[in-house]
Amino acid sequence: MKRQTSLKWKLCKYLMVFGFSILAVIFIFQNMLLEPMYEESKINAIKEVERNVEFGLQTDNFDGFITSMQTQSDTCIAVYQASGSTIAQSQNSSGCVLYSLSDKKISGYINKALESADHSHLAKLDMVPVSLTTGKEGSTFRTMIYTKIVDTAESNAVIMVAASITPLDATISTLSNQLYLITAVLALTILLYRKIVNPLIAITTNAKLLDTGVYHPTDRHDTYAEAVELDSTLARAAQNIHKADKAQRDLISNVSHDLRTPLTMISGYGEMMIDLPEEKTDENLQVIVDEAKRLNNLVNDLLDLSRLQENRIELKKEHFEINAFICEQMKKYEVYRVQDGFQFEVHLDDPSEVFADRIRLAQVFNNFVINAINYGGEAKHIIITQQRKEQVIRISIQDFGPGIAEKDIDNIWDRYYKVDQQHVRSSSGSGIGLAICRQLLELHGAEYGVDSRLQQGSTFWFELPIDTHRG
Repeated sequence: MKRQTSLKWKLCKYLMVFGFSILAVIFIFQNMLLEPMYEESKINAIKEVERNVEFGLQTDNFDGFITSMQTQSDTCIAVYQASGSTIAQSQNSSGCVLYSLSDKKISGYINKALESADHSHLAKLDMVPVSLTTGKEGSTFRTMIYTKIVDTAESNAVIMVAASITPLDATISTLSNQLYLITAVLALTILLYRKIVNPLIAITTNAKLLDTGVYHPTDRHDTYAEAVELDSTLARAAQNIHKADKAQRDLISNVSHDLRTPLTMISGYGEMMIDLPEEKTDENLQVIVDEAKRLNNLVNDLLDLSRLQENRIELKKEHFEINAFICEQMKKYEVYRVQDGFQFEVHLDDPSEVFADRIRLAQVFNNFVINAINYGGEAKHIIITQQRKEQVIRISIQDFGPGIAEKDIDNIWDRYYKVDQQHVRSSSGSGIGLAICRQLLELHGAEYGVDSRLQQGSTFWFELPIDTHRG
């Protein structure tokens, strides 16, 4: 498997390549391309001036035209006949190198132009001025003289355009200073990348312990927003992993407890009836049957929870009347009233139709009732209410037990959470009923919740829309 390069070295490599590429481009431009490009630009400008002069040969005030052109282009212009005699020159010709040339020199340029294929010639003259005060040579000045022979109506004309190339020493010096500045910026960039990457390295190092639920947040005083947000996200993830890991251990402990109790009862009563045949009574056999049902309910709850987590449960909705549904379910709890003295108070509003999965809704309702029985305390008083509110009905199950602490209310719906590790009352509940209720209600798109205060009891409720299509 190919080894992955860390972000630290990738970022460093990219910054170094980018920085040195800029330095290389500037160095090449400054030392190899600047003067040739500048000279080429001047040559193109001289040739453009020559073409403009050629087009202006037919103007009436040709001398004025040349003067204007010379001023605009910062060049020196002269027009001669092929024989060398002057046709026109600038009205301001002082300092123009063309007018200081000897006739022999001019004739030489004209002859070279005649010898070329396009009747043009470019001469480059280098001059090194000497300081009158120090006697030292200064920067080299280059003068370019472009000669072009053109046809006119009367005869051939020679257009000569001269321009000086200013020494680039000052420009190169300026660029060199800029190069030093860019080098300093590159060095600063390398330092900056460390500031950017180091928080990520620290976060990555700490994140290696994330699967254990341990994460130590980095120092947030000297970093940037994205790193702080990532650090906070990983810290929350570590807390959630730790919480889920603890909750899963608690679930295993609770389920083991719930499995052990009925298994012990079944095994104990079975062995007793084998050893003592006279104990093979209907009451003892009923205990074994009840505990077997309890085991079956626990296994079904675990299977339901697993299917819900994997989204493998599909609702089979039907239309039914909610009051009849509640009365039907409450028949199951008559044994609690007779044997244990529970008082069930049922308040039903006007009959209403709903569209829901009858079996799954019964599972939710019975879980809430069993939860109220298990945690209802000594009061043994449970109130079941169906209340019609505009377009929804609310079904609530209220007990008068010890209630739930405010810090625990948001957690009781979690898959593995349990407020009290000890069963308040021995029952057929599995301890994961509320987690199943939550997911079944969310599959229905129903609102649900719990209102509770310590020592005042709890009220679990859920709401379903009224099926207006059925009345």
